[in-house]
Amino acid sequence: MVKVLLAQPRGFCAGVIRAIDIVDQALDRVGAPVYVRHEIVHNRHVVDTLKAKGAVFVEELNEVPTGAVTIFSAHGVSRTVQADAEARGLPVIDATCPLVSKVHIQGRRYVQAGRTLVLIGHAGHPEVEGTLGQIDGEVHLVGTPEEVESLPLALDAPIAYITQTTLSVDDTRAIIGALTARFSDVTGPDTADICYATQNRQSAVRELCEHADMLLVVGSPNSSNSNRLREIGEEMGKPSFLVADGSQLDPRWLEGVETIGLTAGASAPEELVQSVIAAIRAVTSVTVETLDGLEENVQFRLPPALDRLPQRARVA
Repeated sequence: MVKVLLAQPRGFCAGVIRAIDIVDQALDRVGAPVYVRHEIVHNRHVVDTLKAKGAVFVEELNEVPTGAVTIFSAHGVSRTVQADAEARGLPVIDATCPLVSKVHIQGRRYVQAGRTLVLIGHAGHPEVEGTLGQIDGEVHLVGTPEEVESLPLALDAPIAYITQTTLSVDDTRAIIGALTARFSDVTGPDTADICYATQNRQSAVRELCEHADMLLVVGSPNSSNSNRLREIGEEMGKPSFLVADGSQLDPRWLEGVETIGLTAGASAPEELVQSVIAAIRAVTSVTVETLDGLEENVQFRLPPALDRLPQRARVA
């Protein structure tokens, strides 16, 4: 018998729900296919489900036929991509998470105010690439405190920082500390502007690991926030594993374990969490409890461009 403790909150955040709803509603309005630049969110199950409904995922706009409805992923895109779509006359629905868009606006404001901008994030991540392409002027990308030390900037230069949304206050604290220690004039957004979902899920995992013998995180290997949840479990001294779904559960992980902490990244649907519970139940008897935690009631409006799509003819 093992106990499964579920984190609260876990799984889908408001930005992911909004992005998936955008694809679903676009398909409902115009019919298949609609084209999505990059994975709408970083979860293979979600992507495959939308593919089955008629969404076509592409990496570049030149893969989109002329006139086809085009959706930008929740991670955001550069201004170059936006301009290319406009030049081609593509009907675009922007599914960029509103919290990501907020970071873009903050960055532009800091640059307009004459500050040198530092972006705290992971090189190569789609959100980071999009943010870099949304800012006019030079942006310095740093991912560690050590990289702050090598920034080619005067110590009295006016600095401003913005952060990748899938990093929490805890993730960015050391880097912000390195910036303020090295430079004399540093500003940045209030900690309240950090993505609520990232912070809440990481806090829930820390609480979970106080009660569990091991940690399972449901999420895709390319999901930044899911990987960070697993890393937190390891930092807290717990065996921690990232699984896409129940099929990846290794029964050997359960040997000698009495309590399993189970959570999911912000792009992982609840059905995958349930598939992991079913896989555990196939090995041993299980009780399931949910830890007390925050109830998230955040909702984001859908973009007005959805309403401007032509409705396909309905068969009576």
